Amino acid sequence: MKRYAWLLLIPVLLILVFYLQKDEQQMVIQESEVSPIVEDRTDTAPAEQNMVVDVKGEVARPGIYKLEAGLRVNDAITMAGGMTKEADQTSVNLAQKIVDEMVILVARTASEGTNASPASPGSESTGKVRINQASVEEIQALPGIGPSKAEAIIKHREENGLFKKPEDLLEVSGIGEKTLENMLDMILVP
Repeated sequence: MKRYAWLLLIPVLLILVFYLQKDEQQMVIQESEVSPIVEDRTDTAPAEQNMVVDVKGEVARPGIYKLEAGLRVNDAITMAGGMTKEADQTSVNLAQKIVDEMVILVARTASEGTNASPASPGSESTGKVRINQASVEEIQALPGIGPSKAEAIIKHREENGLFKKPEDLLEVSGIGEKTLENMLDMILVP
């Protein structure tokens, strides 16, 4: 028995190595979530740039993630550990391409017994329209905005990136100061 006692060390060592690797992987994940992200200011083509997105809500590991350009919302959610059991899979468009500084909010499913429908990503319960996530129909609900102006806003958003402040809407063809003034209280721009 004493001659073969050293054989018991092999499984113990294998288990120890397994747990050390698992702890090391968790530390790398935690460090990447905690460490500040340094913005790359090199003059590279947009296809080569990394996108930084904020994944929130009903995902396994909410946080800020750095992804390659051209990836989709589904890739960001997968990187965040996937959706939880309580997640409403219809609250996000998994096929949407990610953009830099995007917030991906996975909502919780409505609890049973309530008739409340989940809010669309472009509107809040306050009735304000999130101009960076709103659909054509939601943008058309704003005063002075018809189908062509709504399409122009979305086209500008896709070609030039998200709006940073309400005044950025003045860059959209067909949106003037008076139109912006009329809808200012009804929109949300980060």
